[in-house]
Formats: sequence, structure tokens, C-alpha cells
Amino acid sequence: MITFLATPIGNLEDITIRTLNVLKISDIILCEDTRIAKKLILLLIDKGFLDIKEYKYIPYHTHNETEFLKNIDKEFFNQNIVFLSDAGMPCISDPGVMLIRYLQENNINYDVFGGISASTLAVAFSGIVEKEFLFLGFLPHKLQEKTIFLRKIVNYSYPIVIYESPHRLLETLEILCEIDSSLEIFLAKELTKKFQATYKDSVQNIYNMLQDSIIKGEWVMVIKPCFREQNTIGEGEVLLMDIPPKIKAKILAKINGKSVKENYDLLCD
Repeated sequence: MITFLATPIGNLEDITIRTLNVLKISDIILCEDTRIAKKLILLLIDKGFLDIKEYKYIPYHTHNETEFLKNIDKEFFNQNIVFLSDAGMPCISDPGVMLIRYLQENNINYDVFGGISASTLAVAFSGIVEKEFLFLGFLPHKLQEKTIFLRKIVNYSYPIVIYESPHRLLETLEILCEIDSSLEIFLAKELTKKFQATYKDSVQNIYNMLQDSIIKGEWVMVIKPCFREQNTIGEGEVLLMDIPPKIKAKILAKINGKSVKENYDLLCD
């Protein structure tokens, strides 16, 4: 049996009792980074949350998961196994989805335990989200791709939740300022940790505040939807245009749903 566990994103006390209980009976830890997993277990032991125990740590991450699943024997999952990402919830902008699919396709039992996630914590913190929101994970790294992506998502009708790394944060804020400096955003860094900080203001004001700062830690951003009034053209405006009837008929067909021929015949009449 394998159990997917959410791990603290900063504060060790966010570990759940269910997670501790399954760790106590498990022997193998599949983990994104064995060094980070070992450090977490040692901290839990040091705090008295776990008894001293030897685990077998096996790396499982985006660079080796295809090979791992290709070579693994299904009998492997008859052991008591847990799966840990470095922090937060597995499969949410973290490895694990391919493993879940493998287990489903091979009718292998598994479980997923709930826990803290930076995305849902930021949503609750923001005061922007009332019900629905869109979580889009990390932004594209390349400047041009990121710019196109951001120009698209600011027109969505739902609040957007994204992750951003410290060395790309100012670049992202600058792009958003160019798109619409009045956009309202909520920004949080190092949630649950000692240097946790949150900001809520226009993207321009937050950019001005942070551009001379030393940017560290992982960041979560919630973007308030910006409803722009769209310019639409009605049939009346098209009829008044000084353009050939054939072109006018094509435009009218897009508006009223009639065929180009029907509109052209009506124009000729």
C-alpha cells in the first residue's frame, strides 16, 4: 500500500496526526529529494513527533519517474510505502501524477492524505476569492512566453493563483504593470515560516515597494479578475460602413448567424 502525504511548507507543526501515524508503520519513503525527506524525518524525530526509525529512501522526481515506472515490479507496492514531495501537496505543481496514473491502470490500492498547500492558504489569506478560482501553478520561464500567458490570464473572469520563484518575481510584476498597473493582487512569501510576509495592493504599488528589496523565498500570487468592457459592433454599425457588400455580408454573418449569402441577398434588396 502506498500513501501520498502532504508535508509542511514551512512550519513543522502543520504535520497532521494521520501523516505521523502512517509514517510510523511505513518502511519505504518515495521522495522528490532524499536529502529534504531525511531532514524532515530527523526534525520530526527531534520534536518528538516520531520515534527513531530507519527508512529506505528512494528518489522519485520528474527526471526519473518514467524510468522508475518502466522498471518497477508491481509487487513493490505490497510494502508499506509513503510518497512525499519536498513541501506541500504531492501532484500539485509537484511530482506524483504519473505514479497515480500507474497505480490506477494497474489496479493497485493507494491513499492520499490531506494537508497544507500554499495555493489554498494564499486563497484564504487574500480576501479576493469568494468561491471559484483558477490555479495555474508556475508561470513559463521565458520572457516572451510569460508575457503572452499573463496577457491572456488577466482577462479571465476568475481570480488567478500562481506560483513564482524569487529571481523571476520582479520581472513578472513588471509585465503585469505594463498590462494594467491598476490590477489588484495579493502576494505572499514564505507562508507559515518565520519571515512570512503578505501584500495586497495594486500591482504597481507592490512593484514599487519591492523593486529595491532583496527578494528571497517562494512566492504565491492571487490576481483579482479585471473586467474590461469589450468593444462590440452591432448590425447597425456594419450597415453604415463604407465597404463592399460582400465583405459587409461576411461581417454580418459573424454577428447574426445567418449565411453570407442570406446577408448578401438582403443587402442587395
